[in-house]
Amino acid sequence: MTNKELALTAITDVFVNRDITAFDRYFSENYKQHNPGFPNGTEFLKQVVPTFPDDFKYQPGIVAETGNFVMIHGRYENWSGKNMIAVDIFKIENSKITEHWDVLQEEVLAEQSANGNAMFPIE
Repeated sequence: MTNKELALTAITDVFVNRDITAFDRYFSENYKQHNPGFPNGTEFLKQVVPTFPDDFKYQPGIVAETGNFVMIHGRYENWSGKNMIAVDIFKIENSKITEHWDVLQEEVLAEQSANGNAMFPIE
């Protein structure tokens, strides 16, 4: 499995399938988190995922890979009551996700933007 395939499978299993066992399969025991709202490790995330509302959805978009890094542009629907567009960045070593960064922005619909372009999906 390529790094790109691993990251996409992991994020899909966690956020689409809500399978918390994916953390044990795809994430390192020493998983380092760079989002300031989340602690290192996967234990906190294992507690958060089951609390997502029924109408929470995740949609991956563009996936790019460079060396040990994979970036996924995605849409989180009903993330704490808001739709968020994100770029998740994963570092992968020895077939495990070892680090994560993200950039999140509240979604603005095309008809509400200054340029008339949608933030997601990218066509």
